[in-house]
Amino acid sequence: MVSKIETYNWGMKNRYSLILIVLLSLLIVPQGVVKAQKNFAGEADKKFELHKYYDAIQLYKKAYTKVKGNKLEKNRILFQIGRCYYYVNDMKKASLTMKRVVSAKYPEPDAHYIYGDALKAMGEYEDALIAFQEFKKTFPDDIRADIGIESCNMAVAWMDNPTRYEVEPNRKLNSRNADFAPSYYDKKHKALMFTTSREEVYGRGTDSWTGLPFTDFFVVSKDRKGNWGTPVPLDEEGVINSEANEGAGTFDPKFRELYFTRCQAVKKKKMGCEIYVAVKKGRTWSEPEVITLAADSFTVGHPAMIDENTMIFASNMPGGEGGRDLWMVKRPKKNKPFEKAENLGNVINTPGDELYPTIRLVGDHVYMYFSTNGRAGMGGLDIFKTELIDGKWTEPENMKYPINSNGDDFHMIFSDLPDDLKEADAKEMGWFTTNRKGGRGNDDIWSFRMPPILFTLTGIVRDDSTKEIIVGALVQLEGSDGTVLQDSTDATGSYYFDNTQILEETTYRLNVSKVDYYSEKGKETTVGLIESKDLVHDFNLVPIPKKPIVLPDILYDFNKWDLKPQYQDSLLGLVQIMKENPNLIIELGSHTDVRGSDEFNDTLSFKRAKSCVDYIVTEQGIEPDRIKPKGYGERVPRLLQKDKTVIFEGDTFFFEKGLVMTEEYINGLSSRKEQEAAHQLNRRTTFEIVGTDYVPQKDTNTPIDPKIEIINNDGDDNGDVDNGEEEGGTNEEGADNPNLNDKVILNQDY
Repeated sequence: MVSKIETYNWGMKNRYSLILIVLLSLLIVPQGVVKAQKNFAGEADKKFELHKYYDAIQLYKKAYTKVKGNKLEKNRILFQIGRCYYYVNDMKKASLTMKRVVSAKYPEPDAHYIYGDALKAMGEYEDALIAFQEFKKTFPDDIRADIGIESCNMAVAWMDNPTRYEVEPNRKLNSRNADFAPSYYDKKHKALMFTTSREEVYGRGTDSWTGLPFTDFFVVSKDRKGNWGTPVPLDEEGVINSEANEGAGTFDPKFRELYFTRCQAVKKKKMGCEIYVAVKKGRTWSEPEVITLAADSFTVGHPAMIDENTMIFASNMPGGEGGRDLWMVKRPKKNKPFEKAENLGNVINTPGDELYPTIRLVGDHVYMYFSTNGRAGMGGLDIFKTELIDGKWTEPENMKYPINSNGDDFHMIFSDLPDDLKEADAKEMGWFTTNRKGGRGNDDIWSFRMPPILFTLTGIVRDDSTKEIIVGALVQLEGSDGTVLQDSTDATGSYYFDNTQILEETTYRLNVSKVDYYSEKGKETTVGLIESKDLVHDFNLVPIPKKPIVLPDILYDFNKWDLKPQYQDSLLGLVQIMKENPNLIIELGSHTDVRGSDEFNDTLSFKRAKSCVDYIVTEQGIEPDRIKPKGYGERVPRLLQKDKTVIFEGDTFFFEKGLVMTEEYINGLSSRKEQEAAHQLNRRTTFEIVGTDYVPQKDTNTPIDPKIEIINNDGDDNGDVDNGEEEGGTNEEGADNPNLNDKVILNQDY
């Protein structure tokens, strides 16, 4: 489609760099052919050079029938016919023709490339792979063979594992001719502008590239019910739509200026394409003005505006990577001319064609979507995505299947308006162009949407001891996105957060609380999940004991009360409980054995309890009003809630559950060692919850490691062995013995 603004011509119908045309000048028609043949072949070559492939096919066919006894010329003409079919997008005939050329061993690598690429464009990946592998054997240095092999392998893998996008054609927008390059026509996205070659276009005649009518802009609008109406010409006065090809247009951010491509069509002359700008004035348009970006001999088109002073476009001007490249051009102010264009470089551009750039702005992020046939892809043109970060474009990412297909896929636009996304029930939505099967004919406009991944979060809260459900437990949820929600367990002990509350790519921390229970924490995340899921997180709440809880052993020097650093870890379990339950008020008690005077033991035990409290307040940040020290001295003998085993001076002693370590009981034991083991059981540090109504003054939810294990009152503690080797002496008031565990254990066995 030489005219179709080479907006369409270039990438859509020109599968590789037209620089290859210069090869024609190297081919000399043999002298021995008849005059009629020379005329047909020569005229066909002229049409080919003018990109009039549709006309050239007919002339080449006539020339082919006239050639007698000249195998090289017949193969050359057949090669040219195959190229023309390829450029007009008739891939079936292109593959059949090039198969004959390849079989004839015509010494042209493009014959192998077009044969494989045409098969790939028809979705015949197995045959295409074989063709590209043969291409590799014949021309091992041609990188296109490697790209073709990679493309076939990736295309099959992508089709087996499609992305979450859903695509479908829009029959109201499309005709049996070409319809492509949609753009939003207004800020509210209530209308679309697109390029079409339908029969109602302004320009008369047939484009000698494809045999279709010339292209114009048409507009289609939504009615009040949100349904698309009938497309109508952008203008009927011949201001924007003209006898030439117009297309691939875009608006400035204010939707006042239209930037578009226009390709003139003149007989017997190869015309380039240029970018024009026109200003919308009510229902009329100003006369379009050319934006000079390259010399007349080069093609410029496919404008995309990042902002009103920065434009991306496609061109085959010198200084690029080959074929059509993407370029960027800027101007200092809107009323100033654009300055010298800058090639986007080989991160974006390839020796093939890069075409149809579009811009998507999401907050501070700038994304560009464009199409290329110079990278591994599914077939024809594939859509790629890149982001502008710190002035540089990232490595382009193939949009994969089903956005891309074995056909041509290009010009992708997004709508990020909340109303549009809500109406479509989509995370992403928009439009793109494709000529894959399933449309009305040529190029068609398809819609796409990415359905949201839906998540829910539910669970049951139970009593850890009885396993009965807990009604009325408060479940608080805090998301990494700042979301704060809460729910209470119902009559079934269940809580629930629905799919409007649990979002994608978010991590949630949960805190479950209930009066008379320790709080429990949990975490769930949707980060990295690619399918909808109902998350389940059950909780078992540990009842707050009604009796004091024994802490791991804390030992002191003889007649001392300073808390040693090596025993600070014994308090971390209590610290974590207090931080995770900010409403609790604690009494921390210290106990001695029965030896010594009551006054001495009371004073010593209080000082030891206070040293623990001071550490918890000053070093761990617990509010002083929440924890109070108390010295019990020898006045509360220990009641064993479990069987206990104590090792003292190498001997093991067993004490049954239910025993009370009174002075009378201890004095009645048979040996000094057994008595010392019993005294050790009395020397302990405990804590008791004396209130649950403290009002927190600051955030105290930071968890403390190591992990805490709560040993229940009715748990089996037979394996918990106390080491009876004394540190401070055998008969000193308050002398304690070491018993350090690998992890913090709070023994609920006062």
